Amino acid sequence: VELPILTGTVGPDVIDVRGLTATGRFTFDPGFMSTASCESKITYIDGDNGILLHRGYPIEQLAEQSDYLETCYLLLNGELPTAEQKAQFVAVVKNHTMVHEQLKTFFNGFRRDAHPMAVMCGVVGALSAFYHDSLDINNPQHREISAVRLVAKMPTL
Repeated sequence: VELPILTGTVGPDVIDVRGLTATGRFTFDPGFMSTASCESKITYIDGDNGILLHRGYPIEQLAEQSDYLETCYLLLNGELPTAEQKAQFVAVVKNHTMVHEQLKTFFNGFRRDAHPMAVMCGVVGALSAFYHDSLDINNPQHREISAVRLVAKMPTL
C-alpha cells in the first residue's frame, strides 16, 4: 500500500491513510495521539508546545491587538478586516444582537450548579429553533447569516 505524505502549512508532515480502507485495514491510534482528524485553514493547535494559531496569527497577538469582532471577522473571512470592512461588519452584527425573550426559559431550565459551558451549548443549540429560516448548511447565505447571528448574540448569551 502506498501512503502519500502531505505537507501542512504549519506543523509536521502527515501520512494520508485514507487509502487503507480499500485494503480492509485500519490504523490503531488510541487517544488519537498521532492522528489529525481534519484539515483546517482556520486553527492550528500544538498543545504540547503551547501553540494556538487562528488563521496563522498567534492567539496571544489576537488577544492583545484585536477585539472580539476583528477576531470573528478573521475566523470567518481569513484575514483581519480593514477599517472599512470592520465598520461594515460591525453594522451588520449590530442588527442581530437582540436575543429573543423566550431564551430566558432555557436558562431557567438549567440547574443552578450547571457548568457554564454546558448551559452555553444548550442555549446556542436552541437558537436554531428561533431561526429555522436559515438552516441549509449547503447555502452560503444561510451559513453567513447564521454566523453573524451567533457572533452578535454570544456576548449576551
